[in-house]
Formats: sequence, C-alpha cells, structure tokens
Amino acid sequence: MKRSPKHIDLFAGCGGLSLGLEQAGFQPVFVNELSPDARGSYLLNRQNHFAYLSDPAFHCADVKSMVLDSKVLKTLKKDLKSTFGIDCSAGELDLIAGGPPCQGFSGIGHRRSYSVEKEQLPSNHLYQDMAFIINAMKPKMFLFENVRGLLNAKWTDSGVSGEIWEHVRSTFGGLKGYAVNWSLVRARDYGVPQNRPRVLLVGIRNDVLKAAKINSVGIAGGFLPEPFGGAPDLIDLLSDLVDPNYVNGETTTHYPGAATTSIQRSLRKTAGKVAQKGAVVTQHEYSNHSPKVVAKFKAMHKSGGEIPAEFKTKKFAQRLLPKRWEQQGPTITATSLADDYVHFSQPRTLTVREWARLQLFPDWYQFAGKRTTGGIRRAGNPREGNFEREVPRYTQIGNAVPVGLAHSVGNHFRKILGA
Repeated sequence: MKRSPKHIDLFAGCGGLSLGLEQAGFQPVFVNELSPDARGSYLLNRQNHFAYLSDPAFHCADVKSMVLDSKVLKTLKKDLKSTFGIDCSAGELDLIAGGPPCQGFSGIGHRRSYSVEKEQLPSNHLYQDMAFIINAMKPKMFLFENVRGLLNAKWTDSGVSGEIWEHVRSTFGGLKGYAVNWSLVRARDYGVPQNRPRVLLVGIRNDVLKAAKINSVGIAGGFLPEPFGGAPDLIDLLSDLVDPNYVNGETTTHYPGAATTSIQRSLRKTAGKVAQKGAVVTQHEYSNHSPKVVAKFKAMHKSGGEIPAEFKTKKFAQRLLPKRWEQQGPTITATSLADDYVHFSQPRTLTVREWARLQLFPDWYQFAGKRTTGGIRRAGNPREGNFEREVPRYTQIGNAVPVGLAHSVGNHFRKILGA
C-alpha cells in the first residue's frame, strides 16, 4: 500500500490549496499563515483528521520566524522525522506549496493599498523566504502560486513591466537540484465555476524528474495537469441554496431544497452522506441591503444586468450573475468583496456559503473571523507603515486557491511522485 505523500503549506490562507491537495491524497504536516482569522479557519477544519496541526510544533504565524531563526527549521526537521518518519536530510518530504500574499501584485489589491511602491510592501518579497525554506528542506517538489498581475508587475511606477516576475522566476529557477516550469492557468479549465487566472510555477527535484514518467508535450512540459473543463453553471451549483422565504439581513439555517445535481450532492456530502432537505446549513446569512439597493438589484434582474441611470454611481458597479454561462464558460472571479456580484434569481448579494461554493469549498467547511469588514481594518495603511489587515470570511474565500484547481494539481503531482 502506497503511503500518503506529505506536504507543507506556506501562506496557507483559509486552506483552499491544502484542501484540494488533501482531496488528492496529500497529508499536511506543517502549515504557516500570518492572519489569525485565516489560520483559525485552516485549523478549525482539520480538527478531526489532522488534529496535530493545532500543536505549535506544526504551525506558525510568521514565515520570517522560519527564515531568521536557524533553530526553527532544525527543530521542524526533527519533529517531522519523529512524528511522521520524514527524513528531510534524505529528501523524503514530498511537497512544499504556497502562494505568498498577492495584494501588491494585483491591480485591485495594489489600488486598495494606497498606491505605495511595490518595493515598500513587505508581502511582495515573501517569495524569497519561500525559496529559502525550499532550499533548506529539499522537498521532492514545490509549487508557487500567485495572481496573473504578477506577470506584468513592476517595482516602481518607472520600472519595467514584468521585472518582478523575472526576479521571482530567477529566484526559484536558481535553486540547485531542481527543474522549474510554469504556466498561466484558468480555474474554469479544471471544473471550477470561475475564470480565475493564476500563475503556477512548479519545481521538481532532478532525481524525481528523472524517475518520473512525464508527458513533456502537455502544459508546462508536463509539470501541470491538462485542462478538462466541466465548470458547472451557477444554477446547478447554487439552486439548492435558494430560499424562497429568505429575509433581507437574516439567515437561512436549514437547506431549503434537496440536492438535485452532482455538484450539489458532492458539496453537501459529509462522511459519505449527502445532507437532505431540512438539514442544517451554516454561514448562509444575507446582507442587510437598504431599500434603494434592493430596488437597484430588482431593476438589474428586469434589465438583464443593466443598471438603470438612477442607480448608477461612480463607484464599482455590481454584475448580475448569469444562471448559465455563455459558450466560453465562467467569466467571473470571486474577489475579497462581498458585494461584487448580484444573485441570479434574488435581489441580493451572495452569502458566505454561496461564495465558498464558487471556490468549491464543501458545505461542511467553516470560516472563522468576521463575516465582512472594510476600510482601514481590511486594507491597512501602508503609507503609514500599517500592514495589519483583518481578514474576514469573504476575503479569506476570495484569496483562496480554488479547491477544484488544487485537487487537479494534487492528482497530477501524485502521478509524478509515483505515490
């Protein structure tokens, strides 16, 4: 019987990447996440199967502690060997994966960070810390994930487009003993109901690559899985959560309908059983929209998504979600804001539970922290040296790697590892 491959998750957020890897058979043995809210979500959902992660020996907040204190990684290596039988000095750790915070690389995130130069954002240099840890732990494979904006980002307004990506790529490509390849992928090509373009960079240790059977014709020379499509339409994804008796600002606490599609049954499944109509559903709370906003949303439903002149503002305007995608498939990307999109059949924005389904988080997955927040609490103020951010539930979900994408990547990595 083959053993479960083991992975370390850096900058783990609420756990989307790790969950997808777990669904593919990987076992998390260490997690790093700075945000107490996101880290709380990660650990909360692993109390049953990976309870040891709550031990301070197997999780940490600040990745800098792993880099600046030489004792930390030495101790971690000892703990991995004594607890899991992983001898890092013998190259037995399977995977290190992570997506360093991307606020400074994305157009929206940078704009909401008061437009300070990217060189001034500490989070924009965390890929170097990730490379340091990879070099020290010598895993068989590593995965770096980030936003599409990274490909064209520059350190300063007068810099050269793409200069940050060149530095990132050369940093990982410079790790001795690894072959590195990358690609821009879209989550919708892997069964996820979002477009969500993401940069995935993969490193494979030379000895592992030599032993692996890789089809070099495929995406990124066979380092990443081939696309297969299959993203569900939103009505097939969310219709079982539509409560005809919902009340603005209140909560639906039980499933209003039965699961009628395969994706609904999959997301409602816990311990092999599909939740039936009337069973408890969590975090399905509605925003308390003003009468004017409700009227705006109703008008958008009547007009097919157009916002009537009397409701238009200079601020970002919501989009009406379609029941079914056009031929090109999903065109949306879940962001950190709760009010980006209007529900396809009701005059409201999506709930946390619906938002999570866009990332293919199952319904049993719980999110810690506040439901939403805003202003300085959410964005910080880098100009004044305030890099602290609250990470409410919508933001955690919006920042996550889509679970379905991570699952596909995990399955592919297991083939490469022969695990």
